[in-house]
Amino acid sequence: MSLSIHHIAIVVRDLEAALSFYRDVLGLEMTERRVVPQEGVEIAFLPAGEGEIELLRPLDDESGVARFLEKRGEGLHHICLRVDDIAAAMERLRAAGATLLSDEPRVGADGTRYVFIHPKSAYGVLLELYEKRSDSDPGD
Repeated sequence: MSLSIHHIAIVVRDLEAALSFYRDVLGLEMTERRVVPQEGVEIAFLPAGEGEIELLRPLDDESGVARFLEKRGEGLHHICLRVDDIAAAMERLRAAGATLLSDEPRVGADGTRYVFIHPKSAYGVLLELYEKRSDSDPGD
């Protein structure tokens, strides 16, 4: 299974304030900002080297990200690993006894297939696996 870091997600209360730091102070360029209603978040992507920093702001108090923020505060939310074949990766993880947060990969608006691995299976870290369609990813 070939893996690389796709992004590191940081949950924030105020996206504008976070952008002031990551974009204006650190000098990272924001390449995308969008609302993802199915996840209940607004996100901003800032490339950093081979991967990206993803800033997450919950849209309401009901989303998983909002519950995370309420319980743990701002900070690291998850690490996303890029995989070539998400179905094979999920099969391998299940065979090893890992708990996945969904039975099938979810599909983003851009066709990206993704699944989360429960933190109890990854030593306290929420991991996301990402299989991005190569025709929508100029980096391939």
